Amino acid sequence: MTERPVIGFLTDFGLDGAAATCRGVMLSIARDAQIVDICHTVRKYAIADGAYLLAASLPWLPVGVHVAIVDPGVGTDRRPVAILTGRGDVLIGPDNGLLLPAAERLGGVTAARLLANPALQLPVTSATFHGRDLFSPMAAHLAVGEPFADVGPEIDPSSLVPLPVVEAVAEDGVLRTGVVYVDSFGNVRLAGGRAVLAEAFGTMAIGDALAIEWADGPRERLTWQRTFGEVAEGSLLLYEDSAGNLAIAVANGNAAARIGLETGDLVRVRRA
Repeated sequence: MTERPVIGFLTDFGLDGAAATCRGVMLSIARDAQIVDICHTVRKYAIADGAYLLAASLPWLPVGVHVAIVDPGVGTDRRPVAILTGRGDVLIGPDNGLLLPAAERLGGVTAARLLANPALQLPVTSATFHGRDLFSPMAAHLAVGEPFADVGPEIDPSSLVPLPVVEAVAEDGVLRTGVVYVDSFGNVRLAGGRAVLAEAFGTMAIGDALAIEWADGPRERLTWQRTFGEVAEGSLLLYEDSAGNLAIAVANGNAAARIGLETGDLVRVRRA
């Protein structure tokens, strides 16, 4: 390789030093690696949140090896895996659904292997810190040219653990969808994009009034908008986010806190 290898890195470790420890392990093996810290403040144990952020970020990174660790099952019989994607990236992490949405965004899974080669791990492996002892050294060895086949035995890609998928469905003038992520601004990201919105309601004009309903909350009115600054401060809006999905926001405010929605909640959108 003539270019410095890229390692993407995402965890729910927070800022107490665990992520830095993993970076140190990677750099001790791949001294020229460019480690891109995608996020280390994923909500604790929130596999779906980590999967969303990984899938949203990796298409914009160069082809490389990417480590993702949101791993409440660490040390159990959940499998540590490496996934080779159609674009050429390798994803390293636990087999708990965290990696699959990103793999699909990168051209799909072309091969998968169990991380089982002791020569590519640290000499002593803790039951509770696979990020340091297993995932980081494996990723670093791959980044400097270790063949993908050397990490361990091949596994059937169809056996990889999937995440539950929230679908957006248009029916009878109602859009049924769900919350797939709440970002740090409190914007509520929904399943589905402009196409399913048009299927439910036809062509939408800027300013068209809609209403959202959910199981434990009152009906809220909002308008279809292009961006936040086109409505008065404090107004609710539905918009198309930068990934092409629908999202709910409050202009200069926190929509999730205001209307009480969380990841996994189901939502109905109607004409107001």
